[in-house]
Amino acid sequence: MERGLSQAEIARQLRVVRQTVARWVHGYRTKGKSALRKAGRAGRKPRLSEKQRQQLEKLLVAGPERLGYETPLWTCPRVAHLIEQEFAVTYHEGHVWKILDALGWSPQRPEGRARERNEEQILIGRRRCCQH
Repeated sequence: MERGLSQAEIARQLRVVRQTVARWVHGYRTKGKSALRKAGRAGRKPRLSEKQRQQLEKLLVAGPERLGYETPLWTCPRVAHLIEQEFAVTYHEGHVWKILDALGWSPQRPEGRARERNEEQILIGRRRCCQH
């Protein structure tokens, strides 16, 4: 290479396979810098538009009870159901976590506590119990 690095070394540093570097070099030599421009997004286009993803987030904030679920916990199957109901787009429940991650949502585990639990009353009870 012109700067003294081999294609293999460039591939290691950029964490790509050597064949990719060879393709880049060939493109550069035959078509110049224009061959090195970004190719754009790889892979399939998302089935939900950006507007639909924003709408999905609002629906998630509204809670799963809106769909008739008894608990306020979003699971991947529930989110897949929501997406199908609202946008007529079917996702495998195993893929839904990627959508949630892209929206900034993280997996949550439900607390093993009753919603009606009164932390203040519990503290008062503990103080009384322990003041012997």
